[in-house]
Amino acid sequence: MKKLRFSVAGTGFVVCRLEPDAGVPEWAARGSFFSLTRTQEELSIACAAEQVPAGVKSSGRFALLQLHGPFAFSETGVVSSFVAPLAQAGVPVFVVSTFDTDHVLVPEESLEAALAALKQAGHEREG
Repeated sequence: MKKLRFSVAGTGFVVCRLEPDAGVPEWAARGSFFSLTRTQEELSIACAAEQVPAGVKSSGRFALLQLHGPFAFSETGVVSSFVAPLAQAGVPVFVVSTFDTDHVLVPEESLEAALAALKQAGHEREG
């Protein structure tokens, strides 16, 4: 299993769901981390909870774990080596991949369990 370096990039994030034909709201594209993904079924937005207006369908609060890349597109097993220990520990994940690296959101109430599982798997927390 690949050993990775990561950091806790913050807490207080949510994942929101809007209708697939919704415009991208101004509040969604703010802050140090946000992700917008549109499919035929939905517009998903991951962002800081404090930005989300009342009435928008959203998840519970997440902590953001950032893997320390960059990782080449030809590199395999990066995400699976990181999330497998979390799955074994019963920690749900929401993964966001970017050009250089991957970000894994875990429920805030599961953060300590996630950190323990990752440490036991040999992943190295920085910061």
